[in-house]
Amino acid sequence: MGRGALLRRLLLVPLTLLGVAVVVFVLLRVVPGNPVAMMIPPGASQADVDRLMAQYGLDLPLLDQFFVWIGQVASGDFGTSISRRQDVMTLILGRLPATLELVAIAILIALALGAGLALTGAYFRRRLPEWLVDGFVALALAIPDFLWGLLFILVFGVLWPVMPISGRIDPRLGAEFHTGFYLVEAIVTGRWALAGDLLRHALLPAVALALPLAAIVTRVFKTSLGEAELQDYAQVARARGFSRARVLIREAMPNAAISTVTLAGVQVTFLIGGTVLVERIFSYEGIGNMAIDAMINRDLPLIQGLVLVFAVIFIALNLAVDLVNAWLDPRLQHG
Repeated sequence: MGRGALLRRLLLVPLTLLGVAVVVFVLLRVVPGNPVAMMIPPGASQADVDRLMAQYGLDLPLLDQFFVWIGQVASGDFGTSISRRQDVMTLILGRLPATLELVAIAILIALALGAGLALTGAYFRRRLPEWLVDGFVALALAIPDFLWGLLFILVFGVLWPVMPISGRIDPRLGAEFHTGFYLVEAIVTGRWALAGDLLRHALLPAVALALPLAAIVTRVFKTSLGEAELQDYAQVARARGFSRARVLIREAMPNAAISTVTLAGVQVTFLIGGTVLVERIFSYEGIGNMAIDAMINRDLPLIQGLVLVFAVIFIALNLAVDLVNAWLDPRLQHG
């Protein structure tokens, strides 16, 4: 990606976020119900309701509410959570590291599993290993991530209880952290037992999120490898006596990776969206779990803040995919 293209993409980020803000603001306001009514006791008077409405700016006309909110967001103030009565950004930043670590683990699992299975299927084409790989792809795509999570809880938490199925860390460890990135901090500080416990808690939800993405990576990468093997450079390498494995890894794989990275980057956004249900199923303390609580309580400031944070993550991922593609294919740097 050239500097001009990168600059244009960066200039579009504020406009994209503004569009997301308009959509989420309008959608939340057209849903019936009063969010303040959920936080007052049954015997509260109308004066109490009016006071809270004024406190959260919900008594203003919709257009005024929108401009007030946008002005606050532009200054870094996302408002106060109605249900939790805490600063929205503080709440989100407290949970965001957990989700980012979970997503990172899931992406690594998906890419490693998908690439390994794709190479296996391409190497053993029209033989039993390829049929097994195709069977895995069909099964992993047929079952959504949240259902994988429920199956894992049933198998590894009930029938064969060998893995933790709730929470982010064993509370009995009494560990102290200075950042929200528990796993990164545990590894950096050399607390390996603590890092192992964090990985054990994150493994099942991460695998549940990773399996559909791994299936897509496997299918696309295997197809791209097959096409790359037919190209002249691969045929020349085989004519020079290179082994089939070397041709696949040294010649076909770098070229096949370009299209795979592009599609995988798009699918990662669906993986992040899947954290909402998967974190809830495993009681994982991330922003996905928080989003469901915010929806149940109709916590408008918290929902708006979470949606904007998700939008920023999606935009950053798409930009990262473009940069990786430009690195893999130097021709794109001058496009």
